[in-house]
Amino acid sequence: MKLDKDSFDVIIGMTLLMVALISVVLFFIHNRYISWSLAGLFFVFLLFVIWFHRVPSRAPQGDEKSVLAVADGRVVIVEKAFEKEFLKKECIQVSIYMNFFDVHANFWPVSGVVSYCKYHPGKYLLAFKPKAAEENEHFSTCLHNAYGDVFYKQIAGTFARRIVSYSKDGLEVERGKQMGIIKFGSRIDMFLPLDADIKVKVGDLTSACETVIAEFN
Repeated sequence: MKLDKDSFDVIIGMTLLMVALISVVLFFIHNRYISWSLAGLFFVFLLFVIWFHRVPSRAPQGDEKSVLAVADGRVVIVEKAFEKEFLKKECIQVSIYMNFFDVHANFWPVSGVVSYCKYHPGKYLLAFKPKAAEENEHFSTCLHNAYGDVFYKQIAGTFARRIVSYSKDGLEVERGKQMGIIKFGSRIDMFLPLDADIKVKVGDLTSACETVIAEFN
C-alpha cells in the first residue's frame, strides 16, 4: 500500500488546513467537550483524505486476453452502445461507479499501446447520471493490442474535481499498473468489442486488476 504520487499536494494542503482548524478550535472554544470533539472530527477527516489517496498493491488476474477492471466500484451498466468519439462503432459498454470509500486509483486494463487519448473539460453532474458521460469533465483513452481495442473514459463526478491520467499517444503500457486517479466519487465507462465474452453483470462489485471484466474472443 502506498499513496498516489500525484496527490501529495492535496494531502499536504489538507494537513495544513486541518492543523490550522484544530488550533483555532482549541484556542478559541473554551468548552472542553465541544473543542475536543470538533478537533477529533477534523483529525478523522484528515485521516480519511490520506486514506482516500491510497494505491493498493494488486496482482493482475487472467491472461493477456483478459480485460481487467480499471477501477474498484460497482457495475451499473452492461449494454450495447455506440462509441462515437473514437471507435465510432457499436460496442459493449461496461460502466463502474465509484463511491467515496472505493479505491480511486485507476489501472491499465490490458497491455498494449495508447492509440488515442483526449481530455474533455465539462460539468460536474452526479457521476451515475446518464448525461455525466457526455457533459462531465472526463479523460478518454483507447488501448490497442493484438487482440483488440479497449476504449474507456475516466469521468469526474459532483465532488471529483480533478482527473489524473498517464495516457500519452504511443505510450506502451502494462496491464495492472497504475494509470491515474480520479479524486472522490466518479465513474469509468469501458467500451469493448461486441464479440468479447463479458464476465460481469449489473450490481457486481469490481476490484481493479483483480476483476476480469471480459475476455477477448
